[in-house]
Amino acid sequence: AGRRVMVITDSFLAQSGLLERVRARLRDCTVEVFDQVVPDPPLELVAQGARALAEFRPQAVVAFGGGSAIDCAKGIAALGGLPVRLVAVPTTSGSGSEVTSFAILTLDGVKHPLVDPALRPELAILDPALLEALPPRLIAESGMDAVSHCVEAAAAREASPVTDALAHSACRTLLRLLPRSFAGETAVRGDVHLAASMAALAFDNAGLGACHALAHALGGRFHVAHGRLCAMLLPHVIAHHAAEDPHPYAALAAACGLPGVRGLTGTIVRLRARLGLPASLPEAGVPREAVLEAETDVLEAALADPCASQAPAPLTRDALQVLLRQVL
Repeated sequence: AGRRVMVITDSFLAQSGLLERVRARLRDCTVEVFDQVVPDPPLELVAQGARALAEFRPQAVVAFGGGSAIDCAKGIAALGGLPVRLVAVPTTSGSGSEVTSFAILTLDGVKHPLVDPALRPELAILDPALLEALPPRLIAESGMDAVSHCVEAAAAREASPVTDALAHSACRTLLRLLPRSFAGETAVRGDVHLAASMAALAFDNAGLGACHALAHALGGRFHVAHGRLCAMLLPHVIAHHAAEDPHPYAALAAACGLPGVRGLTGTIVRLRARLGLPASLPEAGVPREAVLEAETDVLEAALADPCASQAPAPLTRDALQVLLRQVL
């Protein structure tokens, strides 16, 4: 009661009835809404939000929305210069930003993953009631992002029995329930929501890899949704690393009841098709010529991405180039 609370969200959610559910829980608080979040939030927007936070001087910040809203709120809370309690309320099931030390912010068309324990929210609230009206496109894109978190965490350099337990359980749930959620079965969305957060806890401690390094580089350049990029890259990344060491992927496949690495890859490819996601950049509306023209910059950005250093084996420019051209 009496607390000053800043809610950080996007304009769509601010005008929807969902934000009123948050306001209803803050009835005795003084509330300020910053509703200017956009996909791939630029650093300039974060600076604008930090100024608003410094002027309003809240005790708590509520990040309300998908990964972009939560990442933007993390940046605002970190740069606002005040000790604030950060609470994340995700309205999509995929980024897992509500439980991680990652924030993805954009500067000059390049996505920069920032990693710091101080960015991890103090509290994450997973409310299935917020997911009932999720459009199929968001279910597909965010869901495949979560699947890629499971797969990359299971093979990442810092993987452990604890992160494997999270990644294996989450992947099993996601592969089973994503098609049902996509088809409109709202009853399963709470389980998908929890699985996405479990996948994020896995990668926050184990790491990610080439799939995310390239997806960040391509997303910043061509503004394709992150989950779409992960969905097209992931089977090729599995094949690349499994050629050298198939064991992490085979263990994940076994945990999901699938026959080996090929079974895992085939299931992901079929799931991607079932969710209506593209298999290549041209299918996603990015001309092959545009990618080749920007290839040097994309590869440099991917190599510099912190996720690249977390891959199960060292990534070279040549290896990333091969992976990039496989989605052309």
